[in-house]
Amino acid sequence: MRVPSAGSPSAIKLLSVACLLSSTAWASSSFLSYTGTLASPEDDAEITFALSSPGTVTFQTWGFGGGTNAAGQVIPAGGFDPLIALFTGSGPSANVFLDGSGIPLADSDTLFNPPYSYVGNCPPARTVAIGINNDCGDDYMQYGLSAGAYTLVVSDANYQPNAVLNSGGTLSDGFSDVFATGGVFQTCDTDGSCINPNGNYAVDIVSTGSDLAAVPEPAALPLLGIGLAALAGLKQSRKRRTTPHKKGTTI
Repeated sequence: MRVPSAGSPSAIKLLSVACLLSSTAWASSSFLSYTGTLASPEDDAEITFALSSPGTVTFQTWGFGGGTNAAGQVIPAGGFDPLIALFTGSGPSANVFLDGSGIPLADSDTLFNPPYSYVGNCPPARTVAIGINNDCGDDYMQYGLSAGAYTLVVSDANYQPNAVLNSGGTLSDGFSDVFATGGVFQTCDTDGSCINPNGNYAVDIVSTGSDLAAVPEPAALPLLGIGLAALAGLKQSRKRRTTPHKKGTTI
């Protein structure tokens, strides 16, 4: 989906994050809605949260195609094509989350990581017109999690955690710039047409039947607004885009 160009990964850094509180009614659930901006495709956002009881947790991004998040905020289209990956714990020692079959809980349209990737996840997020096709780039995952602390990584779809690529490991294993982003956000369709999105992202973490709380990393404290709405709410990497998705709203 991305035109290869020369480039090297830079140090992992989070430019900005906001977690929004909403009174939107989500019966017997809690949610955290984050928006932010990455400085470059070689950066990532690491969002730490905690569950005080087991529950099914849904992860949904909105930044690529746009839509309305769990907090009721209208998210514009135009952000980068994201990857999301779940880790247990926090900080460099956080381990990539593996399901009962040893598959990393990670999703993007540049991973072949069934059953989580590659899948079409629009709607609820919308599609974007690239050339003659309407492409879906946002991510969706849902999984039953135990109580504990977790870290959700959000990065460019081509800047992939090595722990995901290796089906095991920690955040300290770093990232691989799989298709050489060269410091440029760019999304291309199979017909060769490309767009240059911005560094914006938006992601919801929604837990049904569980108490969900944000746990800011020390380095992110000046940047992070914390909100909670309780009872209100790879095996192998592969380069490819979605086929045209006719059901979503075209931007």
